[in-house]
Amino acid sequence: MDISQLRSISSFIQGLKSYNFSLYGKWVGYLNIVLCIALGIANLFHVNAVVAFGVLSIVQGCVILFLEVPFLLRICPLSNNFIEFVSRFETNGWRTIFYIGNAILQWASLSLKATSLIAVAIGLSISAASYGVAYFKHQNFQNSSVIKEPVSDGNDEQAVREIL
Repeated sequence: MDISQLRSISSFIQGLKSYNFSLYGKWVGYLNIVLCIALGIANLFHVNAVVAFGVLSIVQGCVILFLEVPFLLRICPLSNNFIEFVSRFETNGWRTIFYIGNAILQWASLSLKATSLIAVAIGLSISAASYGVAYFKHQNFQNSSVIKEPVSDGNDEQAVREIL
């Protein structure tokens, strides 16, 4: 382990000690990406309508990936409609609504059959609760100090899109 890894671990621990629930929601959001995609794929092998919720979970994981890692919006060739959609959720309040909506969809999967998608529903609910607490405590929306969006002057987004 070198010094840069120790620095990122210490900044992660400082983030946890900050009591900024927006940051907690972001970290649980990273976990949700993995849960949604992995458990969505795992639920594709059912023989009932749960398959639809598995596909929905995979789509949710991909959208959350672009939501929580905004740098990907700049390097991936995406439609302007999708970029505008994801850009709407740049506050704690809107992210709370986004995660509540996604959690409700996954909780609805339990009406068909109890599967591992309950873990996805719980993870999405925890993110919604974290962003909700940050909203009601009037905490600033905060990005993680470990996974940072590169500093830009605003003109490089079009240049990256043209290259791709």
